Amino acid sequence: MQTSADRQDRHHYPAHWEADVVLRDGGTARIRPITVDDADRLVSFYEQVSDESKYYRFFAPYPRLSAKDVHRFTHHDFVDRVGLAATIGGEFIATVRYDRIGADGMPATAPADEAEVAFLVQDAHQGRGVASALLEHIAAVARERGIRRFAAEVLPANTKMIKVFTDAGYTQKRSFEDGVVRLEFDLEPTDRSLAVQRAREQRAEARSVRRLLMPGSVAVVGVGRAPGGVGRSVLGNIRDAGYGGRLHAVNKAFPEDLAEVDGVPAYRRVRDIGGPVDLAVVAVPAEHVPAVVAECGEHGVQGLVVLSAGYAESGPEGRERQRALIRQARAYGMRIIGPNAFGIINTAPGVRLNASLAPEMPRPGRIGMFAQSGAIGIALLSRLHRRGGGVTGVTGVSTFVSAGNRADVSGNDVLQYWYDDPETDVVLMYLESLGNPRKFTRLARRTAAAKPLVVVQGVGSAPQGHAVRATRLPPATVSALLRQAGVIRVDTITELVDTGLLLARQPLPAGPRVAILGNSESLGVLAYDRCLAEGLRPSLPLDLTTGATAEDFHGALARALADDTCDSVVVTAIPAIGEASPGDAELAEALRSAAAAVPGKPVLVVHVELGGLAEALSAAASTAPAAVEKAPGTEGGAHPSPPPAPLERWDPRRPAERSPTAAAETGAPTGGAAAARPAEGRHLIPAYPAAERAVRALAEAVKYGQWRREAMDPGKVPEYEDIDEKGAARLIGELLARGEGLTISDAETCELLGRYGIPVRRALPAPSPDAAAEAARSLGYPVALKATAPHLRHRADLGGVRLDLADEEQLRRAYAELTELFGKPEELRPVVQGMAPRGVDTVVRAVIDPAAGAVLSFGLAGAASQLLGDMAHRLVPVTDREATSLVRSIRTAPLLFGWRGSTPVDTPALEELLLRVSRLADDHPEVVAVTLEPVVVAPRGVSVLGATVRLAPPPARDDLGPRTMPAY
Repeated sequence: MQTSADRQDRHHYPAHWEADVVLRDGGTARIRPITVDDADRLVSFYEQVSDESKYYRFFAPYPRLSAKDVHRFTHHDFVDRVGLAATIGGEFIATVRYDRIGADGMPATAPADEAEVAFLVQDAHQGRGVASALLEHIAAVARERGIRRFAAEVLPANTKMIKVFTDAGYTQKRSFEDGVVRLEFDLEPTDRSLAVQRAREQRAEARSVRRLLMPGSVAVVGVGRAPGGVGRSVLGNIRDAGYGGRLHAVNKAFPEDLAEVDGVPAYRRVRDIGGPVDLAVVAVPAEHVPAVVAECGEHGVQGLVVLSAGYAESGPEGRERQRALIRQARAYGMRIIGPNAFGIINTAPGVRLNASLAPEMPRPGRIGMFAQSGAIGIALLSRLHRRGGGVTGVTGVSTFVSAGNRADVSGNDVLQYWYDDPETDVVLMYLESLGNPRKFTRLARRTAAAKPLVVVQGVGSAPQGHAVRATRLPPATVSALLRQAGVIRVDTITELVDTGLLLARQPLPAGPRVAILGNSESLGVLAYDRCLAEGLRPSLPLDLTTGATAEDFHGALARALADDTCDSVVVTAIPAIGEASPGDAELAEALRSAAAAVPGKPVLVVHVELGGLAEALSAAASTAPAAVEKAPGTEGGAHPSPPPAPLERWDPRRPAERSPTAAAETGAPTGGAAAARPAEGRHLIPAYPAAERAVRALAEAVKYGQWRREAMDPGKVPEYEDIDEKGAARLIGELLARGEGLTISDAETCELLGRYGIPVRRALPAPSPDAAAEAARSLGYPVALKATAPHLRHRADLGGVRLDLADEEQLRRAYAELTELFGKPEELRPVVQGMAPRGVDTVVRAVIDPAAGAVLSFGLAGAASQLLGDMAHRLVPVTDREATSLVRSIRTAPLLFGWRGSTPVDTPALEELLLRVSRLADDHPEVVAVTLEPVVVAPRGVSVLGATVRLAPPPARDDLGPRTMPAY
C-alpha cells in the first residue's frame, strides 16, 4: 500500500511558498520547498555540516545520511510532511521540516493540528538569521495547512536553536524530560511575534543598504579605455571624491598588460581582482550585464549598482530582462540598486563614496535623500549644493540614493536604513510611485516619530519599469493617509528643499503662533497674509523701518523669541539705505546671536536682493543641529533645547566666532564628524527669497510638530462588550458560501451591522400606496417616503425624498406626487422609514484597498463630499484619538459644532460609530466595503438611515506573513 510519504505530493508543488528573504547581515537567500530533485543537494549540504551540528540535530553521532534518510527528507506531501530549504547560488545552506503528529506523538493527518519541527543550518551560515527566517516561513506554511502548534525537542547544549524558538515571540511552554528540552508554541501571530518579526526586518534591510553605502572595496565594471563614457566618469567621480576604500577598474577589453586607468588598478575580469569586492558598479550594455552579475556572484560581491539602461523602462522585453536580472542577483545573495540608476553617494568622512553620475561630491551634512528619477536626483543635489537661487545657503547631505527602476532596493529599504542612521537627521524623498503603500506607511510612521520625513509623490501613472500595486484610492486620499503617518507631504521639489532646509537647521515650533518683524512693512504684510492662508496665527508685523541697524534687528528678534506668546519668528529684510545700514555679515551675526540665546524656537529669514545675507546666515557646511541637552519639561521639537538664556545686549563690535563647520567649508582641517556640527548654541538660519516659500515651510513644520506631540499618545482601539465578533464571522461565512463578491441584502446588512452595535433604522418596501400605508402603521408616524432607485437614492434635492409625513393622507398624497414626477413604483423602488431626529447628514465609508489596506472615511453627505471632495481618511484600525481627529479634519466640520448659532450635535456618538465601523473592517477583511449614508447626527445620538455592505474573499496581505522580498 502506498503511503503519503511514498508520493511526491498530495497537492501540486506550492510555488507560492517560494520567497527571497534578507538575512540578518544584509545578504539574501531563497526559501523554497524541498522536492525529490534535491537529493544530491541535500547530501552535499549535509557533508558540509559539522559533526557537532549533526549531533544537535539527531541527538547522536550521524556522520552521513542513508538512502532511506535522503528519500524521507526529499519526499513530502506538502500537507502533513513539509520541508523547506534556504539556498544561495542554488545550493542548500539550511533546512527545516515539520511532520504532523497526533496526541500520541505519532504521525497523523488532519484534523490533528500539531507538528514536530526541526532545523539544520550549515555552520558557515549560522548567526546570519537563517533559522529565524525559516521559522517564520514554515510557521506560515503550517497555518495554511491547518496546523496550529509546533513542538520541538532540543538538547540543552544547543543554546542557539533554543534562542531561535524563545526569541520568536510566540506563546510557548517549556519542559525538560530525559535530558531533552521540549518546546511547544502556538503559531497564531501575537503582537510580540509581529514586533519581533518587524524588528528583524528593519535590522536586516538596514544592513543590506549599509553594505551598499559603506563598501570597503568597489569595482567599476565597464570602464572605457578612452576618456568619457559612463563607466569612466563614475570611476573618476569615486576617485575624485576621496573614496577611502580600494577601487578597481574592470573591462574585459583592457589589454593584458594594462596595469591601471587614471591611477586606478585595472583588471579584465572581476575574478582577477586579488581581494574581496563589496560593491560593483555596473556600466555595460544590458545584454552583457548577466555575464557581469555571474562573475560578481562567483567572486562574492555583496551588492550591485546597475547604471545600465534597457530594462523595464524600455518595454515588455526589457521588463522580462529586468526580472531575470533580479533572479540572477538574488541567487548569489546580492542586492541591486537599479537598473537604470543614477547612483549612490555617502559623504561620511571614512567613506567619501560618490558612485554616481553627479560630477561633484555634495558637502557633508545631515540630510538623507532618495530619488527614483535620475533627473530629479540631479536637481535635488544641485539645489542643496549651490549658493544663490532657491533657498540660498549651503546644506549638506549624509547619503543619497537614486534607485532608477528600483527593481530590488526601494525607498522602503533605504527608509529602514535611515531610521536609525546616526548621521541622518532629516529624510527627503522624491517618489514617482509607491510599490508597497501599506509597508511604506508603516515604516514612515515609525521613522517620522524619530526624524522628519518629507516626501514629494507623483500623482500620475507610474513610470515604466516600476512594479506598483494597483490602488483604487484617489491621490488626495493617499496624501491624507501619508500625513496621518507623519509624512510631510509637499507638492514640488522646491517645497521639498525649502521644508528640508528648515527642519535640518531649526527646532520644531511648539505651536502655530508666529511673530513677524523686519525693515519692510510690505514684506511683513505679505508674510502675515501667507501665515493666515496656511492656518498659522501671526501677530501683526513689527516694522523696524528701512533705517534699522543690526542692533535693532538683534533687539527685536531677542524680544520676540523671549515672548511666551510666540512659537516662531519670521524676519523680513530688504536692502537698507544710509550710512548706518548694516552689512550682510553684520546683520547675519546679529540675527544668529539673538537666535542662539533662545535656541528652542525656529527663526526664518525672508530676504529681497540680499544674497550676501543668505550666505552669511548659512556659513557652514553641515546641517547638524546644535548638540544640546533637553531641558525638563521641553516638549516637541526636532532638536530640543535648553531654556532661554537671559537677554544679553548685542555688541556689533564683538568679532564673530568661527564655527568648525565654517572651517570645513573653506577647506581648513576639521576634527572629524563631531567637528562637523555647529558650535554649541549656534543656529544656521535658513533664508528664503519669497515670503510664501518661507511660510509654507514653517506651516509644514508646525503640522509635523503637532503630529509628533500627538504621536506620543496615539490613543487606543476601544473594546465594546456588545460586539459579537464570532457571530459576525459565522454570518459572513454563510453569506460568502453563496458566491464570491456580493452586495448583501438590506436585511442581511442590518443583521451584520447589528452584531457590531450599529443599528440601522428600518425601511420597509412600499410597492403600492396601500403597502406604504401599512408600513407606516407598523413603524408609527411621522414617517419619510423615499425613492431608492440608483438615480434618486440620497438625492433629496431632486425631490425623491418626502419627510415628516404626519398621517396616512399626507403619505398617500406624497406617494402620488412621486409616481407622477418620476414614474411607476417598480422604477422608483419606494420605501417607508420612521423619521429620525433632525441633525446634520453625514456619510461614513470603509473600504479595503488592495495596496493600502483598510481605510475609514468620513464627511458630510451631499455636495460637500460628492462635489467638493471634503472627506477625511484614516487607516484602520482607528484609535479613539484618531476618530476624534477624523471628525474635525473636514473643512465643513464647523457645521457639527454649532456654526452660526446652530445647535451642536452629538460628536461623541458619531466618534463611537466610526470606531465600531473601524472594528468591523479590521476584524473581518471579507467586508471589503461598507457605506453608511446618510448618518444623521442629532444633538443627542446618531441615526443610520441607509447602509450597504459588500463581501468578498479578503485580498492577500503580506504584512502579517513571513518576511519576503518582492517576487520576480
